[in-house]
Amino acid sequence: MIHTKKNYYLMSDGILKRKENTLYFVNKDGKKPIPINKIYAIYAYGSLTFSSQAVHLLAKEGIAIHFFNYYGFYDGSFYPRETLLSGDLLVKQVEHYLDPEKRLWLAKQFIEGAAGNMEKVLSYYSLENGISHTLNDIEGSGNITEAMNVEARMRSEYYSKMDEILPDKFKMEGRSRRPPENMVNALISFGNSLVYSTVISEIYNTQLNPTISYLHEPSERRYSLALDLSEMFKPILVDRLIFYMVNKRMLSEDDFERDLNYCLLNDQGRKRFIKKYDERLKKTIKHRELNRKVSYRRLIRLEAYKLIKHLLGTQEYKPFVMWW
Repeated sequence: MIHTKKNYYLMSDGILKRKENTLYFVNKDGKKPIPINKIYAIYAYGSLTFSSQAVHLLAKEGIAIHFFNYYGFYDGSFYPRETLLSGDLLVKQVEHYLDPEKRLWLAKQFIEGAAGNMEKVLSYYSLENGISHTLNDIEGSGNITEAMNVEARMRSEYYSKMDEILPDKFKMEGRSRRPPENMVNALISFGNSLVYSTVISEIYNTQLNPTISYLHEPSERRYSLALDLSEMFKPILVDRLIFYMVNKRMLSEDDFERDLNYCLLNDQGRKRFIKKYDERLKKTIKHRELNRKVSYRRLIRLEAYKLIKHLLGTQEYKPFVMWW
């Protein structure tokens, strides 16, 4: 399925106004029309002001806006009222969270999917790794904390291998998050924020409640189900893209700003990364079961549908792992 709608990335400060069925983004460079029927989601990286008429139109059309702070980290979303609500599914979703056994089973599936995709990324670069060996410990995990400890060890193993793929000045030297301490950590944090918000948009288009999750603890301030599903897609959508862009010299030190204790993408760097990220979302592959081409973005939606089938008891969930 080829999407005619697209993501709009607003990289500067501005105002979102409405005139009839068209939104206009007004900034220092002028006024740019954004026809409402062309918008899939909006990603705002500058300070965004919008009129109540613009919000009404976005809500009516079911379009989310994702907000990012000065550092490019996810801040929050305007999440329109859900139109696809299903009481039956909500009950099942909560039931699977409240039942420790059912919750742990799903949490382990998400970890296994993430592990499979991390292995795929490393094997693409012909790197030996012990991820599957560490994953064996997941069977013995009796609760979520123990399962998350196994995942943390796998990620540590995975990140330690990254430096074998990256050129000298882009070495990662361990994961640092808030703030990222070097260029690759800055790219991972920025990319992960993008994936998280992309997954939120896909969940919105299903009947799932985004606040009820299994691997991550549900929290008042975040859509934790998006964190669960993001785990499987970060290696493919973010890490492979980083390796590709860095090794092809599409990014350089000029795309970052540094301070004593942090390193972040600058405006130019963000634009470069977002352009390639958006191209990756649109990229299509032949789906083994559907026997047709689907985009990477569609794969996320399909994962949400698989979870729904599992919760409703029609088909056991099997996590997404790259097959190509």
